[in-house]
Amino acid sequence: MSGNAQPEIEWRRETAPVPYRAALAEMEARNRAIGAGEAGELIWLLEHPPVYTAGTSADGAELLDPRFEVVEAGRGGRYTYHGPGQRIGYVLLDLNRRGKDVRCFVHAIEGWVIDTLADFGVESWRAEGRIGIWTRDIDGSEAKIGAIGVRVRKWVTMHGFSVNLSPDLAHFAGIVPCGIAEYGVTSLARLGIAVAPEEWDWALAARADGFLSGLARACGVTA
Repeated sequence: MSGNAQPEIEWRRETAPVPYRAALAEMEARNRAIGAGEAGELIWLLEHPPVYTAGTSADGAELLDPRFEVVEAGRGGRYTYHGPGQRIGYVLLDLNRRGKDVRCFVHAIEGWVIDTLADFGVESWRAEGRIGIWTRDIDGSEAKIGAIGVRVRKWVTMHGFSVNLSPDLAHFAGIVPCGIAEYGVTSLARLGIAVAPEEWDWALAARADGFLSGLARACGVTA
């Protein structure tokens, strides 16, 4: 899909929602195969039907209204929501050759999302002490527009990020998103910016080389 300097990475793009449990099983199998040298790295772009996922730090008190299925995700973090209109990027890379530094990896993913949002005219940023990608909502308050959650097994990554293109934001009310109650959640649609999934995917792919080269530089890896 990217058509540039990383031919060994498979890019997979789904046009129909993928059930979360099915995606999780496939991702875990691919993670093991990459670690065993039996498969190449993967960047997988998709959406899920409505679901709440629980990370390893999830607090049951933050599940306010389990109106959708709740799935133990195995990633870091707390509760999050996935559903139609939210684009997911699962990033399965081998850090054995890209630099064994989880912080560098997360920082690089954040930068990738921030740069791609900027291509659609949205200024966003990291916030000290708060995981995720943040921007100004329509009322001027700070709100989350993207979530980050990763897992690393034998230095092979899985999970990744989500970005709110046009989800039903009311669905986030069933949880305390990522354990942060004092800030809201927003989307590109709420900000008045219409972005189709395929537009987002192509913009993300166009920024992929910058993400990968930035990850290599941050981790001190040379080609």
